[in-house]
Amino acid sequence: MTMNVNVHWDGDERFKAQTDSGFDVMIDRDLKQGPRPMELLLAGLGGCTSVDVMSILRKARQDVTDCVAQIEAERADTVPSVFTKIHVKFVVTGHKLKPAAVERAVKLSAEQYCSASLMLEKGGVEISHSFEIIEAE
Repeated sequence: MTMNVNVHWDGDERFKAQTDSGFDVMIDRDLKQGPRPMELLLAGLGGCTSVDVMSILRKARQDVTDCVAQIEAERADTVPSVFTKIHVKFVVTGHKLKPAAVERAVKLSAEQYCSASLMLEKGGVEISHSFEIIEAE
């Protein structure tokens, strides 16, 4: 499967990415009109693994009312400032959620389904995961 994105220079250190799916995303190193490129990489990872986790939890019939992937990353001190470590913490809110179901969803995403996570790990990034369950009111 081929995927295409065009990134157009928009002046200064701003760029507009246009995706195959028809969306425009502003990228701005100076943070005036959009996130930095490496922030988008983390957002892509968060989106990829979150889609997996929610899909697995829905199939397990878990009553999820909210799911947040909190991502913290460390970068190398020297150029290129690649990511060296990434921690993904899922904060899952719902009614009577089963810890085993949440743990299974996070593990399956990390080890089998999230192509972004698996690709980063193959590139040498140490990725860890955790989760917290909050009982919904």
